[in-house]
Amino acid sequence: MFKSIGFASALVLSSLLVAPFAMAEESPAFVARNEAIHTNFEQHEEALAAKAKAYDNTQQASTYNPQMENAKHT
Repeated sequence: MFKSIGFASALVLSSLLVAPFAMAEESPAFVARNEAIHTNFEQHEEALAAKAKAYDNTQQASTYNPQMENAKHT
């Protein structure tokens, strides 16, 4: 009997603790915050892609090839 009362009270307590998080997903502030985070992530991702592309372009434009330099000296 005490086990089922303990289990029931734990279930009720956990649902009361989780309920605000479930309601937060519907609030306008929560939606706006998630949108801002998503926008910031996309901007950061685009910046990293631009850096990687610029790095690739500089690597392709480089004429220095360490393997060729090593081959000349051996």
